Amino acid sequence: MEKILYIALAGAAGTLTRYGVGILFQRMGTEGAIGMPWGTFFANMVGALMFGLIWAMSEERGWVSGNVRLIVLVGFMGAFTTFSTFAFDNLQMARASEWGWFGANLALTNIGGLACVYAGFRIVRVF
Repeated sequence: MEKILYIALAGAAGTLTRYGVGILFQRMGTEGAIGMPWGTFFANMVGALMFGLIWAMSEERGWVSGNVRLIVLVGFMGAFTTFSTFAFDNLQMARASEWGWFGANLALTNIGGLACVYAGFRIVRVF
């Protein structure tokens, strides 16, 4: 039961952090009604990198316990990364016939996410 509480608290922290990222990108003027959703993209890339780092620190180095890994990856990262928002953003771009941004977001997020998870693994191996 205690583990569930920690996961829920980590999820709350991830949600608030994701909201903060969105606000930051809005204030920077990069989030508009149409166009590339940079806040979502940034959260997904940072989330992918952090996932790779935490997983490798746990599995390959033993620096992070299985319980901490579960709390961080399921709780925090599950709330921080924004696949549902990513899907919604893509649908909105398709509805607006913003095909260039749609394709860019789809390709950059998927390829970038894979690259960031891999980079997380590699970074931990260096240390």
